[in-house]
Amino acid sequence: MVYEFIKFIIYVGVIVAISKYILVTVLRKLAENLNLKAKTIGNIAGVATSVPELLTVTISSIKGLIGASIYNILSSNIINLLQYLSSIIYNKNKKAFQNIAIKIDIIIVILTILIPIILLIANIEMNLYIIPIFILLYLLCNYINHNTHNLYLHREEENLSKEIEKEEKTERGNTRKTILYISILIFVGILLYVVGDLLGETLEILASHFGINQIIIGILLGFSTSIPELITFFESQKHYNKKSNEILGVVEATNNLLTSNLLNLFIIQTIGIILFSF
Repeated sequence: MVYEFIKFIIYVGVIVAISKYILVTVLRKLAENLNLKAKTIGNIAGVATSVPELLTVTISSIKGLIGASIYNILSSNIINLLQYLSSIIYNKNKKAFQNIAIKIDIIIVILTILIPIILLIANIEMNLYIIPIFILLYLLCNYINHNTHNLYLHREEENLSKEIEKEEKTERGNTRKTILYISILIFVGILLYVVGDLLGETLEILASHFGINQIIIGILLGFSTSIPELITFFESQKHYNKKSNEILGVVEATNNLLTSNLLNLFIIQTIGIILFSF
């Protein structure tokens, strides 16, 4: 069992390392090269940092470990919020919470934690019938996020972004760089799939041969797959704090958090349910 547990740690570590040092970094460079705004960069980072959860939940569900996938998502979303709050406190950006759009985003994030807890307490099975509800909630949350940002943050973000563009002299819109970044992302996707498949085999052995509780496996996965978010939360605020545009750093980090948690619960968990059901 010790050997399999060591393999489990190594595979998760490789997934996290690839996500942190390659996937997230390349996606950020791609976003900046395309001159995207802080909110959009945060959304892209949220997608990138959810890749480890996508892999672990997918593999867990295929192997019949739906319990592990549920606790993986729940623990990931809780840890993401705690890491986000820690980054806000560390970077002394608490004033950003005065903005209504940021407050609403945090409320939505809290819902992504409360919903799975309620489902678990009520002993509601994660089956195909719950998928339409998840999809509707996902669309509703994104609709609220989009409109509140347009109402309470759009002008401020536009003005600050223009100021940064004037100060920076970095080359943007470079086609060769865009092609390079996309090529790297494709390679990374293939690499993550291979490592994810190996992780799935190890998970199956730990659960079936050694009787490791799926809850424990899920929580361990949650801790491991939340590390990329920790990096992006701190780095995004550090990046903008240097330019004295703290609100943009918070906007990016918040949308990173929101996108990641929404994808984890409503999209990735849905994929897990479908795979487990069939």
